[in-house]
Amino acid sequence: MKTKFEIEYPITASPQLLYQYISTPSGLTEWFADDVNSRGELFTFIWEDSEEKAKLVTKKTDEKVKFRWLDEEGADTEYFFELRIVLDELTKDVTLMVTDFAEESEVKDQTQLWNNQIADLKKVLGSA
Repeated sequence: MKTKFEIEYPITASPQLLYQYISTPSGLTEWFADDVNSRGELFTFIWEDSEEKAKLVTKKTDEKVKFRWLDEEGADTEYFFELRIVLDELTKDVTLMVTDFAEESEVKDQTQLWNNQIADLKKVLGSA
């Protein structure tokens, strides 16, 4: 049983620009995985020694994307990751909210992985 966790990252970029990097294969390849392919709503995330498939289940322009992980047979699992862009109306500050799942003992490692990936995203956006 995996535990759901959320992390917030302040990002210095417009929601429109940020959305391109979280919703498109080319954008995700820049910071999230070594390579990302998509056929319609089916996304394949490739890292040097592994490949994971996910289905894009929610997509709201300039606001959020949610990917549901698929198992080896291509069936939906109960696990997903969501990237949500939150814009503070007053300050115009942009925050990227990450929702993900990990085994209880791996939440710290998984959080560190996200920290590294978001650091790469900020570099790509020029907001590091």
